[in-house]
Amino acid sequence: MDPRVTEFHCIMPLRNIPSVLEHGILSYEQAAKLSHASVAMEEVQERRDQKRVPNGLRLHQYANLYFHARNPMLFKRKDQAHELCVLCVSTQVATLAGVVFADCNASSDYVRFLAPSQWSLLPLADIYAMDWRHPDDPVAFYRHRSRKCAEVLVPHRVARQFLIGAKVKDAATQAALTAMKVPFPVHIDPVLFFGSPSGARLQGDAC
Repeated sequence: MDPRVTEFHCIMPLRNIPSVLEHGILSYEQAAKLSHASVAMEEVQERRDQKRVPNGLRLHQYANLYFHARNPMLFKRKDQAHELCVLCVSTQVATLAGVVFADCNASSDYVRFLAPSQWSLLPLADIYAMDWRHPDDPVAFYRHRSRKCAEVLVPHRVARQFLIGAKVKDAATQAALTAMKVPFPVHIDPVLFFGSPSGARLQGDAC
């Protein structure tokens, strides 16, 4: 796989970490059976509930990961960053049976669902771009915004053994997560959460 793909990401409320440590990262369908906090947008979930991967499951039956969490989903929740972490998942999860890559937001009308062996078809330059704005080209903006949310779809759940770390915005959130006795390192990465290394907001964050 491309060297840019070193891990997969899952945006997770801190409140859910005890459940993740017990059950892993669950699909929307499986998580609905447990008490949990959600960062999902309901209007998007309605579309996802109706969509099925060709020759696969419904989207809500997959645990969904991102290639890169610095994306429109996390941007919409940036003011809640102190309540969130980004869980880092081993790329070995892609070797599991039934895993599917989506080359943009999986609920998009234009998504291509790919086998992991077809990773070279992913628009990786767009997926890992730090900025997806195209002020003079609305079509390019909407296309890039969707590609930033490219997904890894894992049937039903991602077992906790695939969790290799977590990223948080600041030291306070790091301390809160570490206090939960997580069995993986917790790194401070303010840029991932739309801040700067010094903690100030980046200029032009309105993505």
